[in-house]
Amino acid sequence: MKKILLLFVFVCSLLIYACKNNGSDSSASSSDKKEIVYSDELKDLMRLLETVPDSNGLRFKIATILDSIGDYPAAISQMDSLIKKDSVNYGFVFTAGKFSQDNKDTAKAIQYYKKALKIYPAPEGMLFLANLLAETKDPQALDIVKQVKSLRLGATDNANCDFIAGVYYARVNDTANAIKSLNLSIDQNYTLMPAYIEKGLVYFDHKQYAQALNVFRFASQVNQMYADAYYYMGRSYEMMGQKDSAVLRFKQAYSLDNSVVEAQDALKRLGEK
Repeated sequence: MKKILLLFVFVCSLLIYACKNNGSDSSASSSDKKEIVYSDELKDLMRLLETVPDSNGLRFKIATILDSIGDYPAAISQMDSLIKKDSVNYGFVFTAGKFSQDNKDTAKAIQYYKKALKIYPAPEGMLFLANLLAETKDPQALDIVKQVKSLRLGATDNANCDFIAGVYYARVNDTANAIKSLNLSIDQNYTLMPAYIEKGLVYFDHKQYAQALNVFRFASQVNQMYADAYYYMGRSYEMMGQKDSAVLRFKQAYSLDNSVVEAQDALKRLGEK
C-alpha cells in the first residue's frame, strides 16, 4: 500500500510539473502569487519547536505545513535542519527534494534526489529524479526508467516509466519516439491522464492542431471531469480560429477546476468575462 500511495503522489506531481511547466507556448502563464499567511496553529507549533528543538517529528510537521502554504524556502530550511542532524535519512533528503521541486528549483531538487538515492534507491525517488532529468533534456532519465522497469513492479509503474521517456523525447523534439513512448504508457494505464496531455502537446507544438484536438477530446472522454483536457481542447480550437468552441472549452475547464487560471486568462484574451 505504501508503494502505491507514493506512486500516486508521483503521478499527481508530474501532472503538475510536466503539463504546466513544459515551456511550450501551448499554455498561458499567470504571475499571480498567493499571499502566505501563517495560521495560529502553525505559529503555536513554531513556538513549541523553540522549546523542543530536537523534536524531529514536530519539525517535519512544521516543514510540511510550510510547504503546503507555499513558503517553500522556510520549509526547505526546516528540512535542512533535519538533514544536518540525520544526513542518512532517505525520507528527509527526498522530502527536501520534493519541496525544492515545489519551489521550482529544479537544480536543487535534482541534487537532493540524487543524494537521497545514494542512501536508498527507492523506485519513487528514481521516478521523481527521472522526471526532472527528462524535463531538462538529460538522457540519464532514460537510463533510470530502464532500471525501474527492470524491477518488474507492474504495469502501472511501467506506464510511469514510459511516460517519463515520452516527456524526454518530447523535450528533445524526437517526435516519433515521444509518441511511441506515450502510446506505450497509455496502453499500460489508460487512466494516466498526463500521458494524453503530453501526447496532444507533441502535435500541438508542431502546429498539428486537429491531431492535438483529437487526443485532448479522447482524454475528456476517458475522464469527463479532467479539466486540463478541456483547457487544451480550447487552446486547439483557439489556434484553429474557432473562437466559440474555444470559449466553451475554456469555460468548461474553469468550471471543473478554478485553479486552472490559464483558462480564465484565455477567456480574457478572447474578450470573454
